[in-house]
Amino acid sequence: MSFWTYLLHCADRTYYTGHTDDLDKRLYQHQEGILGGYTSTRRPVELVWAEAFATREEAKAAELKIKNWSRAKKEALIARDWDRLKRASIPPAERRARPIRIPERSREAVPSDVEAATAQVLASLENAPRLRSGNRGEDGSVPAPPPVIVLVRPQLGENIGKAARAMLNFGLTELRLVAPRDGWPNPDAGPAASGADVVLAEATVYDSLAAAVADCTTVYATTVRKRGVTKPVLTPEAAAKQVHASAGCSAYVFGPERSGLETDDVALAHSIVTVPINPEFGSLNLAQAVILLAYEWSKGVALASPPDVPLDPPAPQGELEQLVEHLRRDLDAAGYFFPPERTEATLRTLRTALTKTGWSHNDIRMMHGIITALGRTKKPS
Repeated sequence: MSFWTYLLHCADRTYYTGHTDDLDKRLYQHQEGILGGYTSTRRPVELVWAEAFATREEAKAAELKIKNWSRAKKEALIARDWDRLKRASIPPAERRARPIRIPERSREAVPSDVEAATAQVLASLENAPRLRSGNRGEDGSVPAPPPVIVLVRPQLGENIGKAARAMLNFGLTELRLVAPRDGWPNPDAGPAASGADVVLAEATVYDSLAAAVADCTTVYATTVRKRGVTKPVLTPEAAAKQVHASAGCSAYVFGPERSGLETDDVALAHSIVTVPINPEFGSLNLAQAVILLAYEWSKGVALASPPDVPLDPPAPQGELEQLVEHLRRDLDAAGYFFPPERTEATLRTLRTALTKTGWSHNDIRMMHGIITALGRTKKPS
């Protein structure tokens, strides 16, 4: 049995990367919009590149690698132009710092064994010296692969969809399902995923937890209850640090909504992950548990954050004094200062309160306008 990694050219000229064990069926699903998600609104699609691998893990690894490539790299791969692909793989900053000249070769010189050639190119990219850029660590090391999320005997399709949404929020895409109660695919999962269709489309189903984590070097069982199994117990933060330090594939395992993981499930894990929680109410739903672990893992990767918007600087003291004087005049006219001998103490308290806030120039202008508006005599209707 072969597993395929493939590239589709969409109607809007973008590229979609995926993997499957049935290329013809998957292409038909994309063309008909059966899978939903990214390609369903960008049809028709065209298969422009595909490569067969011996195992699903190899195909998935190739998909994850290619998915993050630039358009130039993808188009070089489609054209099987290895020189162009190698050139496009060098970060722009490194090209400027250390220009590399690649010898000209005709495309006829490309080996006929495409799989071997692709593997050779990918391997050469992994071993090429790099500056501190791209997806490598500051010491030049390759970061650990993202953990996979394994849902054991999930009951509701809606909860699977919500878990997929939580995953994609924090950059996780590989979802594995163990014996889902209502089968798979589940029509209730899509709406609950709120656009995380790529996670659902690539989700894989297994008969047992052992099969689902067979390729994983570290397995973390999530549970808040004692299971009679002696395992190291970690917080989500500690588990995330271990995942980032691991060279192999890691898995976060979650149990059914109603009962959680069984003792035999926990026995397969290397460590238990539990969340410090209110002992009087220790119930987390599935998506909440997934998002807690996904968030802690995401702290070690470069996800997009809202841009920092600098606060306006505080206004000069002179502007603040003008505001205090404006308040004094209007309050005096309204008869606020009573008894009169308390006027200075009241003004001192007012000035103290205003100087605590760090008013900006615009804040003070607004307050002047408010005070003026409140002091106007109301016109008779």
